[in-house]
Amino acid sequence: MSVIYLLITISIVVAIVFLGAFIKAVKSGQYDDDYTPSVRMLFDDEIVKKENPNKLIQTEKQKSI
Repeated sequence: MSVIYLLITISIVVAIVFLGAFIKAVKSGQYDDDYTPSVRMLFDDEIVKKENPNKLIQTEKQKSI
């Protein structure tokens, strides 16, 4: 029976730690904008191509070297 009390106590402590980590992440702005980063990766290349198409080719060649 004492093992059950020990396991319940440990699980409550772990739950409180995870709740504290979640509250800290929310207060620091971790979850403020979850849509823009997923869309930004779709449009970054188009901006680079419009500025200078040769620049994109040069950076890809430099990465392979």
